[in-house]
Order: sequence, then C-alpha cells, then structure tokens
Amino acid sequence: MTSATAGGTEPPAAPKSRKSVTGTRRTVAALFLLPAFVLLGALVVYPIGYSVVRSFYDQSGDGFAGIDNYKSLFTDEGIRTALKNNIIWVVFAPTVATALGLIFAVLTERVRWGTAFKLVVFMPMAISMLAAGIIFRLVYDQDPDKGVANAVWVGVHDTFAPSSEFPKAHPGRESPLKPAGGGAFVTKSPVRTGETVALPLVGVAPDLMPDNAKSAAAAKPEPDKITGTTWQDFTRGKGVGKLNGVDAAELGYAGMKVEAVKDGRVVASATAADDGTFTLPASADGALLRLPASNFKEPYNGLDWLGPALVTPSIIGSYIWMWAGFAMVLIAAGLAGVPRELLEAARVDGASEWQVFRRVTVPLLAPVLAVVTVTLMINVLKIFDLVFIIAPGSSQDDANVLALELYRKGFSEDQPGIASAISVFLLLLVIPVMWFNVRRLRREVRR
Repeated sequence: MTSATAGGTEPPAAPKSRKSVTGTRRTVAALFLLPAFVLLGALVVYPIGYSVVRSFYDQSGDGFAGIDNYKSLFTDEGIRTALKNNIIWVVFAPTVATALGLIFAVLTERVRWGTAFKLVVFMPMAISMLAAGIIFRLVYDQDPDKGVANAVWVGVHDTFAPSSEFPKAHPGRESPLKPAGGGAFVTKSPVRTGETVALPLVGVAPDLMPDNAKSAAAAKPEPDKITGTTWQDFTRGKGVGKLNGVDAAELGYAGMKVEAVKDGRVVASATAADDGTFTLPASADGALLRLPASNFKEPYNGLDWLGPALVTPSIIGSYIWMWAGFAMVLIAAGLAGVPRELLEAARVDGASEWQVFRRVTVPLLAPVLAVVTVTLMINVLKIFDLVFIIAPGSSQDDANVLALELYRKGFSEDQPGIASAISVFLLLLVIPVMWFNVRRLRREVRR
C-alpha cells in the first residue's frame, strides 16, 4: 500500500504552519507589529503625505497653486535668510562640536579624573532645549551685571583699557569751560602762571564717583606754576554752597586728566589728585586747559551678543555647549576600541604625540567621526528651540532658520501652503544625510 516516487523516496510532507526564521508564527508576529505600523502610519507616513499634498495648494487649501509655494522658497527674503543661516549651522555647528568632542575624548583618556570631566561635559545633554535657551538668553544679556558673557568680556577689556569714571560729566551753568568738539572741554581763556584755575563739572551721581575721591580742596597758588581744582559742583541750585566755588561737601574728580594746549599742541599735562587738585609747570603759561574726551567716554558694556551681527554665532555656541558632550561620549567609545599596540608602535618608531594623534588616532576614528558629524548635521537641519528662545524679537529675522520660518509661516502668518513646502524641502535635505549615515552604519556592521 506504499507508493514511491521514481527515485524511490517519499516526497517531504507540507508544513502545517508557516513560521519565521526564529520559529515565531508570522501571523503572531504581524499582530505584534500591527500597533507599531499603525502608529508609524499615523504619526509619520500620514503627516508626510499630507504635507506633500498641501504644499501644492494655496493659502485657503481650495485652489491648486502648483509649484508657486516652492518658488517662494527662493524668492521670499525671510526664507532665503533662513536657508543661508541653515547652511552656516550645518557647516560650523557639527564640525566644532565634533572637534571639541574629539579633543575632550583624547585628552581625558589618560587623566585620573577623566570620568568626572566627561560627566560634567555631558551633563548639558540632560537639559532640554527650552531650558538651555533660557539659560543662554541670560548669559548673553547686554548688561554686564546680568549677562555672564559680557561680565567676563568687560572685565578683560577694562584690565587693559579701563573705562572712564565720569561718562556723564559736563560743564554747568556759568562754567569757565566750553565744549571743544569730540567730547572734550576747554577753558574759555588762557591761564597764567601763579594763578589758580577752577574747573567745575556736574552730571555724575554721588554714588558713581570714584571710591578714592575725597572732599574737594581749593588749590593754593604757586609761583611759576599753574594750579587748579576739578570737582563735582553738585550743590548748584540747592541753595547750599557757592556756584563754581569749591565746597567741603563736594568731591574732587580723582584721576581726571588735564592738558595744557597751545596752538593745537599739548605742552603739558597733569592728573588730578584724590581731592581734585592738579599742578602744571611753567610751560603751560598762556595755554588753554583742556579736559580730553577720554575722561568722559561711556563705560564699555561688552558686545551685543544678540544683535544682528553676532546672534547666529552666539546661538551656535549654546548648541555646541549642549552637544559637545554627546560627541565626546561616542568618540570615547570608539577610542576604547582602537588597538593600543598600533599607538605604541608609532611611539616606538619615534612619532611625537601630535603625529600619533594626526596620523594614527584620527584615521582609525574616521568612521566614528563621520557618524557623529552626520548625526549632528541631521540635528541642526531641524534646529528650532534655541533660535526661537534665545534670539530677541529685534534680531529673530537675522537668526532665522528653516524650522523657525516653517513655524512662522504656518502659525504667525497663516500661510500653510508655504509652510508645507518648507517642511517638504527640509525632508529632502535630511534624507540624503540619513541615507549616508545608515549606509555607513551597515558597512561598519559587515566589517
């Protein structure tokens, strides 16, 4: 009752159920994957498809606009600025963050406290973009008393070029001084040896006077010399003291520079003492006394970090602060896999540490560096939070990026068609970078 094939063997029995390679029933696997596919379709595929379709319609969504919305990407001034800034972001932010990550990873490999340092550098990754934006909005505040960046910058500047302590000082009523142009003041008539000269000024609040200023003192005449006093004549108009006269309640302009000028040339100069008194030699006879503009220049308040010129580099700096730690951790992981015998062999052959780093370490880390750089490039293409929060309203147009312009077109200006076109354009920019990254990762897996 047995049957046989022509070869004398029985054919294999058909499988009772189809299973995957791992032995799982395909139906069961499909059921488990179905929720993920539904979410993927609802949260990714559908929005992308809808955005592509919506980008071809006008503002109302009823009329077909063709490629007019895409033409706006290259004709609208705001979008062109955003595209230019995105290029700056893609070129500089990933490059600098990766370079810093590489330096941190290499330098901390040999120190005992390297782990603690890496922890501190990586810590900003735990902060949200919103919180980082608020932090750096304060860091870049123009007021040196609030903004850390300008506090440091002003401190360094004033170390080498101290600011004037009398920026608001000026001659008062019936003063013997008159403006000389450029912010300087000069006496109305020449001075003579043996005379005492009064140079009263007003305009500086008592609490802003120099700490070393003392009560003003009337200068005593000296033969063959010119003496005088420059002071804060702040009692004027209060019914106390004498106009253009030195009073005990008034403070001298300590450190005020006084120049004697003849025929447009400085023939002598002096610096006022703590009580405002000064003395000039006989060479100043017949000269006009001038208080140079350097006495009255406004105090240095640092850089306008969030102004039109520096707002984009400043925001890129805050991004690097956040993401340099991410680059450092990935590069450190790649560095741990570098064969140490290759590094030691290079050192034995006489290579310096710089040569080992440049010709051995960096080439071996090239795949990791490429992955980190490309990942950061994808990240900066869609940067939004930092720009929106850090850039003030007056500079937001100058700091504009594509993601921010998408938000503004879609919500502030009610142009959903153009906003959809920007989103599709962003997707097209990200896809090649993502493809390169995935291809590189697969190539590394095969190795």
